[in-house]
Amino acid sequence: MTKTFTINKGQKPTSEQLKEVEEAKKYPIEFDEDCGELSPAMMKAFKCAVVQRNRKKNA
Repeated sequence: MTKTFTINKGQKPTSEQLKEVEEAKKYPIEFDEDCGELSPAMMKAFKCAVVQRNRKKNA
């Protein structure tokens, strides 16, 4: 199950949200046919796209 938290700039997560994140870190990532593990080349491309997106957001 996926949970999404939206935290706006300047807002701090609640202690309950932080506990849920810490609990989730204990479980392994489970890949399936809808979301397979990325190859090293795909991971590199994904990281580059994220960096470019963040540059545009902060500009």
